[in-house]
Amino acid sequence: LAENGPRLLVVAEQAKIFSHRGGNVTLPCKFYHEHTSTAGSGNHKIRVKWTKLTSDYLKEVDVFVAMGHHRKSYGNYQGRVFLRESSENDASLIITNIILEDYGRYKCEVIEGLEDDTAVVALNLEGVVFPYSPRLGRYNLNFHEAQRACLDQDSVIASFDQLYDAWRSGLDWCNAGWLSDGSVQYPITKPREPCGGKNTVPGVRNYGFWDKDKSRYDVFCFTSNFNGRFYYLIHPTKLTYDEAVQACLKDGAQIAKVGQIFAAWKLLGYDRCDAGWLADGSVRYPISRPRKRCSPNEAAVRFVGFPDKKHKLYGVYCFRAYN
Repeated sequence: LAENGPRLLVVAEQAKIFSHRGGNVTLPCKFYHEHTSTAGSGNHKIRVKWTKLTSDYLKEVDVFVAMGHHRKSYGNYQGRVFLRESSENDASLIITNIILEDYGRYKCEVIEGLEDDTAVVALNLEGVVFPYSPRLGRYNLNFHEAQRACLDQDSVIASFDQLYDAWRSGLDWCNAGWLSDGSVQYPITKPREPCGGKNTVPGVRNYGFWDKDKSRYDVFCFTSNFNGRFYYLIHPTKLTYDEAVQACLKDGAQIAKVGQIFAAWKLLGYDRCDAGWLADGSVRYPISRPRKRCSPNEAAVRFVGFPDKKHKLYGVYCFRAYN
């Protein structure tokens, strides 16, 4: 290789990039030849390939490939990814209209003839992790049902890194839940007897990896900001669940999802002491300013339960998407 010219080097100026759902981001990547400032030798066409790394290190998801004038994007990245190409050695990838699934680690690979090199960039999203269990109660979801449950609530199943960051920010939850890598874990900031023992240290407890089809746990979901308005509907009377759904529709909105109430609470500081229906049939209310009668001890999304949809009366939280 040394006889064929200087060695190809690929570098990322930043190892970690932060953005949010709906935003645009540039994942940095440039290539050089060692001991020279030139981008290529001119003898071979440069091939740039971006892939997304998964928790299974043997698998990668194709994102974008470019060679000469040829450009190809894959899957849900189609129409959303482009090379920046600010200079002849710029292989940086622009991702537009970011979605929750874009979170993760990306590999930039540059190939020239027999030479190639790679760099890895992590895309982090601003957001909130929340524990979720369905109406059936605690420990009723296999891994695939857990993924669907998060998607139904305007979120995705959380990664370990997202749960770890949430734990560092104070998340304390004693029920074990699925994570995106197929592991089952839970975060403890206040060690106590039912949650690993009161003499243990705070941390993210790890149950290990379980059968994705047969094992059943709760799930930790992750959501980010949204393009819309979350609000408590002012209505002259309390409502059954079906009446709540119709009231939001009449107001030009939809009944809000659990992910949306958590995003409004965590990211926008939404605070309301009124319990209201959500799309999954649960009743909750968000408190950002703890006070008497309204979560006096902590800021939290308070969970009332899954009341009888036909007979119990509550308010309702709605969500109106912006066009």
